Amino acid sequence: MANVSELSDGNFDAEVLQSNLPVLVDFWAPWCGPCRMVGPVVEELAAENVDSIKVAKINVDNSPNTARSYGISSIPTLMIFKNGQVVKHFVGVQPKNRLQEAIDQATG
Repeated sequence: MANVSELSDGNFDAEVLQSNLPVLVDFWAPWCGPCRMVGPVVEELAAENVDSIKVAKINVDNSPNTARSYGISSIPTLMIFKNGQVVKHFVGVQPKNRLQEAIDQATG
């Protein structure tokens, strides 16, 4: 997970909302089976898009305030933020190519 940052309620604003790059955020929890399926895909995307987007994960159990503020009711939820705003929102396991298309749109 060298290219994937760990987020928390404490650093979310600085790392995501104030980022100069678009940010793909994976809202997850360790007990969530589908989250474990998405994890490797998120890591691949991080490695393949290292210069164009930041990729980060936030454990919803450890950071309930951020999850609540974005209305996270199902996980995994993936959001792409650009200039502090959500530009794409996915719930559930997504194919890698769909996520890559969303990254390309956010960075293009």
